[in-house]
Amino acid sequence: MQLLRRLAFPISLMYAFIVYLRNFLYDQNIFKGKSYDTKTICVGNLSVGGTGKTPMIEFLIRSLKDAKKIAVLSRGYGRKSKGFMLANPQVKVEDLGDEPYQIVKKFPEITVAVDADRQNGITTLEASLAPDIILLDDAFQHRKVKCDYYVLLTAYGKLYVDDWYLPTGNLRDSKGEAKRANIIVVTKCPKNISEKEQISIREKLNPKSGQKVVFSYLEYDPKLKGGPEEMSLGEIKGRKVTLVTGIADPAPLVRYLRENGLEFEHLSYSDHHFFSDREIEMFLTKELILTTEKDYVRLSGKIGELYYIGIKHVFLSNGKTELIKSLNLD
Repeated sequence: MQLLRRLAFPISLMYAFIVYLRNFLYDQNIFKGKSYDTKTICVGNLSVGGTGKTPMIEFLIRSLKDAKKIAVLSRGYGRKSKGFMLANPQVKVEDLGDEPYQIVKKFPEITVAVDADRQNGITTLEASLAPDIILLDDAFQHRKVKCDYYVLLTAYGKLYVDDWYLPTGNLRDSKGEAKRANIIVVTKCPKNISEKEQISIREKLNPKSGQKVVFSYLEYDPKLKGGPEEMSLGEIKGRKVTLVTGIADPAPLVRYLRENGLEFEHLSYSDHHFFSDREIEMFLTKELILTTEKDYVRLSGKIGELYYIGIKHVFLSNGKTELIKSLNLD
């Protein structure tokens, strides 16, 4: 795979030029983005997957839902439906896509919608529901919409400044577009990252004047959920555990489980993978399936003993306060 990526370098140069030209046309107002009366907050990244966008959307929901009427708008990657769709109690994961469906199940009190046309999605939400805030999931590259606030995520150890364009690297947008972010969150950091290393990363990211950089790590839920009753990792030690992942970067989870003494078989699939009947049949032969929350919503009801491990962002120092305060919600 690495060899193929290197051989594809000329293609990456063409891709980089197209990305640059598109952003240039928007910067010069030749292509025009649209602003909206409703406050819009975009959560996104410059690379392909694996930075923790959905947990960040969930963090913002928890932080804002008690004081504001929140709506989440996503493209609904991998869904089988078309056009605008508003979540309802009867909706299926195939209709929304795994990440929006996960949010619906966790926060049934808020509005969740999907639409590949973000302009149409925002206009429809404004007309029908009049939310106070619309959270746009994975919309940093969607420049047809001018958001009020941009949260840019980049993963520790995989900083966008060290990356290159697709298909040689993982960048889907220009590194220079980081200038549009109001705040940059370095995610998936070690819990014990030093102040010296944080300073070093800030210097490498070279934020513009007034642009904040904060740091977070992923905290795993000590309780495994989804099965007949909650269990801890310790309770499944000694059993034949199969870890099933269909996410962009399962390495942090694999490392966490091994550091906590769990022995397991790992079956890894591509991000947003919809499991086939044959794969489900194979899973049914396993004693216990452990998976991520995103994968759980695609497997729930199809497998007997199925558990998932939840995650959330935890900010270092005063990063949480800085992020919420900077949203200017008053």
